[in-house]
Amino acid sequence: MNADEHRPPITAFGPDFPFPFDTWLTHPDGLGSVPASRYGDEVAIVGAGISGLVAAYELMRLGLRPVVYEASRVGGRLRSQPFGGAEGVIAELGGMRFPVSSRAFYHYVGLLGLETAPFPNPLTAAAGSTVIDLEGETWYAERLADLPTIFHEVAAAWARALDERASFSSLQDAIRGRDVPTLKRIWNQLVTEWDDRTFYDFIATSEAFASLSFRHREVFGMVGFGTGGWDSDFPNSMLEILRVVLTALDDEQRLVVGGVEQVPRGLWAATPNEMTHWPPGTSLASLHGGAPRPGVTRLARGADGRITVTDSWGTERAYSAVLVTCQSWLLTTQIQCDETLFSHPLWMALDRTRYMQASKTFVMVDRPFWRDRDPTTGREVLSMTLTDRLTRGTYLIDNGPDRPGVICLSYAWMGDAMKMLPEPVERRVQLALDALGRIYPGVNIASHIIGDPIAVSWEADRHFLGAFKGALPGHYRYNHRMYSHFMQDALPAAERGIFMAGDDVSWTPAWVEGAVQTALNAVWGIMHHLGGGTAATNPGPGDLWHELGPVALGE
Repeated sequence: MNADEHRPPITAFGPDFPFPFDTWLTHPDGLGSVPASRYGDEVAIVGAGISGLVAAYELMRLGLRPVVYEASRVGGRLRSQPFGGAEGVIAELGGMRFPVSSRAFYHYVGLLGLETAPFPNPLTAAAGSTVIDLEGETWYAERLADLPTIFHEVAAAWARALDERASFSSLQDAIRGRDVPTLKRIWNQLVTEWDDRTFYDFIATSEAFASLSFRHREVFGMVGFGTGGWDSDFPNSMLEILRVVLTALDDEQRLVVGGVEQVPRGLWAATPNEMTHWPPGTSLASLHGGAPRPGVTRLARGADGRITVTDSWGTERAYSAVLVTCQSWLLTTQIQCDETLFSHPLWMALDRTRYMQASKTFVMVDRPFWRDRDPTTGREVLSMTLTDRLTRGTYLIDNGPDRPGVICLSYAWMGDAMKMLPEPVERRVQLALDALGRIYPGVNIASHIIGDPIAVSWEADRHFLGAFKGALPGHYRYNHRMYSHFMQDALPAAERGIFMAGDDVSWTPAWVEGAVQTALNAVWGIMHHLGGGTAATNPGPGDLWHELGPVALGE
């Protein structure tokens, strides 16, 4: 038995703000309460993605009336696109793999009774086999030991670099034991050391990689660790990468059977058993007559101090509190937002957010034919594939032997995603098939394709403008301003009452756990803003902010 099986698990506990969201959610005394005079008060929620609907669901349970606005579709970037004609066969266009360390997210998965299964990441049992194809050379592996020495050297160097430069083992021990003093002491020092340095700097200047060749760094960039290549993240702040690996976000990932969009849609339709003010059977859907309100075009402070929300049909409604969960750039492009609602330093942070591009191309196939074995080699005929070719990552989703399978032909980021941007879906499929044909010359993937292909480029969607935030060196202060904004007692009155949530507000962009945790911060902030509070036995994130809050760097 692995020694780690006897230790507490690693969870998304900090490191910047080590607040136990999972235990706050499950405490028998609940998240808190608002004064009875506030029951039924409307709170605007801009965006029906996971952060908006988690916040709306919890605010409804407190007795408030969330009013959800959505410009596109319920789910946000948790978008499960069905293939036509095949019940339950979907393409996950946004989030598709969810680490078990995401305790707050899995709270809602469990609440809705959804089934999960291991995601077929490289070198996992769910994948079956993995092929790595670099510079025209191809390796087949069903376990790590099958790969040549260079891959083991790269993995060892990465582990050594993390311990030597980031006290990795000590930090993970602190996360396992929820040892806040140790976690904050080590992490706060790392923030000052690595805020202005890149992921590539961490690798290239480490002693662990210094004794190895450039080829080792190249392999690391193409293959990476956990889920695949990370070279598109090389320009990002090293702090962002450290958060991912420290909290095991890149390890033991699962998919939601039938599609992750079931989570936000499930929260929209759910009728909580324990709820203040509202009668049994109340849901977000019933409070809205079945559908969210249209998208928001303007946010402004009214003469009465409340915030006026204008929707795309010109209807205006005023609210004492508004939660904005859309990506921050939309506050300067799609939504006319009064500048006085946020401070100039916060506007700087919102505008300097840098979004990464991402593209995916999916096809449905008649069956999981990749499980077939080549009679000559004994190998699976097609594998989860990591390559330096145009496809970059190819993932194989097995829905069972008697059901159509799904191939994510290509999952690419940044420059590789931009190569796909101008191409229609059919051309994207052909480009991917051409690239894979060079790796698997004897396999006719096209002969198995059924139905119409599906593709996405998030940067081309006017409601998103990118897939997820990728913090650059020097962006820690910006992230701090955005994340801490739910603490509003020190703000001038003109800036209170408008809150933010979403993975781009979080410390862990691109991960659903960050979206959920910031939604819960906003729930506390709105509850506090409306005169409510938490039970003494179950303090919330704002109650412990001054004890646990992220270190502030000088301006």
